[in-house]
Amino acid sequence: MKYRTTAPRRGEKSRAEKPSPEFALIDRLCARLPLSKRTILGPGDDTAILSPSRRAQLMTIDSMVEGVHFNMRWGTPEQLGARAVTVNLSDVAAMGGTPTACVVNLAVRRGLPVRFFDRLYAGLVQEARVAHLDVVGGNIARAQQLAITIALIGDAPAAPLRRDAARAGDEIFVTGTVGDAAVGWRVLAGKLRSHGAARRYLIGRYLAPIARLGAGARLARIRPAPAAIDISDGLWQDLGHILERSKVGAEIDPRAIPVSDAYRSLMGGDLALALGGGEDYELLFCVRPGFTEDRLSTMLGVRATRIGLITARRGARLQGGTQPTRGGYDQLRADDS
Repeated sequence: MKYRTTAPRRGEKSRAEKPSPEFALIDRLCARLPLSKRTILGPGDDTAILSPSRRAQLMTIDSMVEGVHFNMRWGTPEQLGARAVTVNLSDVAAMGGTPTACVVNLAVRRGLPVRFFDRLYAGLVQEARVAHLDVVGGNIARAQQLAITIALIGDAPAAPLRRDAARAGDEIFVTGTVGDAAVGWRVLAGKLRSHGAARRYLIGRYLAPIARLGAGARLARIRPAPAAIDISDGLWQDLGHILERSKVGAEIDPRAIPVSDAYRSLMGGDLALALGGGEDYELLFCVRPGFTEDRLSTMLGVRATRIGLITARRGARLQGGTQPTRGGYDQLRADDS
């Protein structure tokens, strides 16, 4: 976190004698940030100093705002801190990159105790350590609601995974299962009822998503490099971003959409949330023909399922003639229930 120092007013104690609440919190949070040898200078100055990289750089930023992206009653501060890092790591995974460093901006509202931020940063730091990510600084500001914004940089692979690389004839795959996080959100919100192991699994998929960094890095070794995107706003909507950038279309087999047993226990055969629910952070990618599901699953270290084909005819279509009733998450839509 960067330090802003000002001279004390007449009769006011120097900050050197007694840190302000802001700087006391900064000192507390910075005391345990993960740093590697690539960070020459971490928190404490106007900017951090990083060693130059020999590779092209990736850069991303994401915000999580209380009441929009999370509910304070639904999970632990540790889960919230880890999730704030994960959503940025997922963007790097979608490019096949390696995360290197990030800065954190906290917009802090009244009523949150110091212990909350200790726990928030415990989760944030743990997730950063697992990803070998340096947390090199940031900022604190006062706000009406809590918000966590992370700007992250990473090293690009030799051939980054891009949205504009899909070609007619490519086969479309997705990692893991989709729709779980959207169902988990609705369970937490009281819109759906679930119990036991299914409830725990679905809620866990929402509160503690996984960034597919390893899978993304391995995908980037395939030639030609696949088109790829992470599923943050829903499979159908995020597939549309690839189709738009690549100027192609897609035909999707709804019977192939991978959903978990927990999803099916609540939704049955309804694929609305599997296609249109967000925050799964799985990878959707398009590769040239010749890869089986088993081969890709072994290669990527996570289940990969073939769900369709890229076509020359523009637009996305579901086999059978139906269309999703839900397009995907929209940040500017007031009600995304």
